[in-house]
Amino acid sequence: MPKPISQCLLGIGTLAIFLFACAGNASDSAATVQHDVVFTDYSPLSGNLELARRMLSPLNFAQLEREARRKNVKLREQPVDLANERFALYVPAQAPAEGYALLVFIAPWQAAAVPRNWTGALDRHGMILVTAANSGNTENVLERRIPLALLAAHNVMQRYPVDKERLYIGGLSGGSRVALRIALAFPDVFHAVLLHSGSDRVGTAETPLPSAELFKQFQESMRVVYLTGENDRVNLDTDVESRASMQYWCAYDIDVEPFPFAGHQLAGPRDIDLALGALGGHARPKPDRLARCRAQREKETSEQLQDVSELLGSGKSQDALTLLKRIDVRFAGLAAPQSVEFAQKLQVDPPP
Repeated sequence: MPKPISQCLLGIGTLAIFLFACAGNASDSAATVQHDVVFTDYSPLSGNLELARRMLSPLNFAQLEREARRKNVKLREQPVDLANERFALYVPAQAPAEGYALLVFIAPWQAAAVPRNWTGALDRHGMILVTAANSGNTENVLERRIPLALLAAHNVMQRYPVDKERLYIGGLSGGSRVALRIALAFPDVFHAVLLHSGSDRVGTAETPLPSAELFKQFQESMRVVYLTGENDRVNLDTDVESRASMQYWCAYDIDVEPFPFAGHQLAGPRDIDLALGALGGHARPKPDRLARCRAQREKETSEQLQDVSELLGSGKSQDALTLLKRIDVRFAGLAAPQSVEFAQKLQVDPPP
């Protein structure tokens, strides 16, 4: 018999242990969770060089290339060996005519587990969920958590008919923050992100902006859904900051789902059902608003880079260096390639 919901309000640290005991009403679907799934196909997008190009700021990436040349070393092609990795996979028994939706989920814990009380919602939305083992908060973000998520998406799409327009990334707590980084860097792959009880401001050293081309795709096609318990005060506050930064950087397709009577915990069947539905409910575009916002940010970027140029012209190399490093943190890919050209003149290493 399922336990009362009051006994399921657990902290993230112990949540994985009780994931199945506190399942609530499990789905009556004939589908079952597949455990210890092994994938075999690699994607160019999960390669070390492509990850570095997309995930690092331009000055950090330039430094990586410079160090590689200096030491005459090459990055390994792929950061993980799929033969050693395991995944959990839930596939609804009935495939939608247009193809499955797919949610790649990054958990804060190490086990690969699909919450039992989510399967009913997954069935209703025709949505596959895949999650990797050994991809919790203690794992390296660039070397494991991000490539495992990308490889999960790639391999599921090789096995099942997936509607590419309903390809989503998401996570819980620390996994949610990783999902946001992936959404920023891979808007050509994912079309919505589920931020479940964890988010960050974008345009920071921890969450740098991608290239201008990729960020335009993010602004135009990425749906951002926030799902945080009404008593999870810390993450509610960070959600407010995250949404403000999204709007500052001209990303407006944002949805906030109510999550009542909850702290920092996994969503129940009703709340995850609403959130999964929200992933596909894109807001109506407002091209004029987006164009005005982009023009303002582009003007700001251009003015900052012009200041660097003037400092260099005046022989104030140290001041130019200080400003350039600040630009790389704030604007990242939006300031390239000019920021990299300035860095080459100054032979700049990024801030530690």
